[in-house]
Amino acid sequence: MNHDYPRLDRRAAIKWMLAATATLAVTDRHALAAPALAAAPGAQGYGTDALLNQEYKPGAFWPLTMTDAQRRTAAALCAVIIPAEGSIPSAADLHVHDFIDEWISSPYPDQKGDREIVLSGLTWINTETQRRYGKDFADLDHAQTTAVCDDLCHAPDAKPEHAEGAKFFAKFRDLTASGFFTTPEGMKDIGYVGNMPLAEFKGPPPEVLAKLGLV
Repeated sequence: MNHDYPRLDRRAAIKWMLAATATLAVTDRHALAAPALAAAPGAQGYGTDALLNQEYKPGAFWPLTMTDAQRRTAAALCAVIIPAEGSIPSAADLHVHDFIDEWISSPYPDQKGDREIVLSGLTWINTETQRRYGKDFADLDHAQTTAVCDDLCHAPDAKPEHAEGAKFFAKFRDLTASGFFTTPEGMKDIGYVGNMPLAEFKGPPPEVLAKLGLV
């Protein structure tokens, strides 16, 4: 792996986080009850409405949380969870790790709950891969990253020693998917086209109406 990903523009990341909030509202709420790390001093949030027509630099709204090492691990994990396929780039290529960093750095209750899970999990996964392979997660080959993720991806089947990692993986996978599928590339991947102008509205297909008993 060992990719270097330049940091996403801060203004784009903030806009992305706002767009993804509704998507993340349907994910597991119980994890948010975990004790959260305190928000960074002076991080007041963006108030009632962010000014998205201006540029923001690191430290605007709130300081970012991830260190370079944590960001590297997060990018590698994003790339494993949603890899590139055909013309669709990976979650890491789309900077989903920067979206996650923005998300966990914000001083709001839900995001603060996710912050501890993500930060402790990034530490856990590197400790585990150092134990297994003598390398950090971002330095593993495809077979090794797959083996680690296979042990974490289904919490009910995880071994007791992997319970913390499985909890982290579930949260990180939700964040990765929510970030990825709110990008144009992610929406294209699932065939979502949104509101599109039509020259003529023909109504629902006959087979759909028949299935609903409406014809």
